[in-house]
Amino acid sequence: MKLKYTAAWVGFTAAAMVAVSACGSGGVRAAGAAVDSADKIMAVLSHATDQTDRLGSAEVSVSTETGTGTPLTMDGTFSWGDGLAMDVRMATKDVHMEALQHSATIRTLFVDGAYYYDVDPQPSGPLKGKQWMEIKASAVLGDKADQALGGAGEGNPADILKYLKYASNVKDLGKETVDGQRTAHYRAVVDKAEMGKYGAVLGDDVTSVPMDVWIGAKDLPVRVRERLGEKTVTMDFKKFGATAPVKAPPAAQTADLTKTIEDARKRQS
Repeated sequence: MKLKYTAAWVGFTAAAMVAVSACGSGGVRAAGAAVDSADKIMAVLSHATDQTDRLGSAEVSVSTETGTGTPLTMDGTFSWGDGLAMDVRMATKDVHMEALQHSATIRTLFVDGAYYYDVDPQPSGPLKGKQWMEIKASAVLGDKADQALGGAGEGNPADILKYLKYASNVKDLGKETVDGQRTAHYRAVVDKAEMGKYGAVLGDDVTSVPMDVWIGAKDLPVRVRERLGEKTVTMDFKKFGATAPVKAPPAAQTADLTKTIEDARKRQS
């Protein structure tokens, strides 16, 4: 993968040149070592990105801290080999589905641009006798649905890692054990302006995205953490590849509530 160095990288190398002229041969060695180290880190991150992209799917655990003290969590499968898809379980209360699902967790699918929620069949109404509720992504994400789903709007691991090629201020934070695995911990900062469609859906309070990546023995990420303003998203990878394909539920068991949700959004706005 060809690396694109940002203005921050250019600034770093310019500062290194100033250090060379000011510090003599000792400065030359120090500046050269810094550039060499950053170059090696970028190569490691680039390789991990390529490996992740190639494998196409993973079993993951995602935790989102929103500042409330109780993180939102989901566990299951993400796939990205043929369009973004996921099959996860979340706390029913986190998605405000207590009236439709008596279980503490709710299975949620995302496939072919729509969300599917596994609900209890209702005695009346649009969900009468139905096991699944369908909502198109456009009803949830509004006019930014295409932008979000074209980037990392749903936490697509491969696309999140791809933005690392635009990173600056990369650091090697040393060895750490994560989920019982020995890893190398790296930190990088990605400027929002470099993030294309994904950057467009981030809040106005986000100008850059600090990212921490823990790379394991197989040159694959064990953990990725993003800080998006006041929100922090941590994704732990349990297993890569060989996951079951995510398929939409049978149409006969599904009720499409997209228009109902869209109408509700219009009334609220």
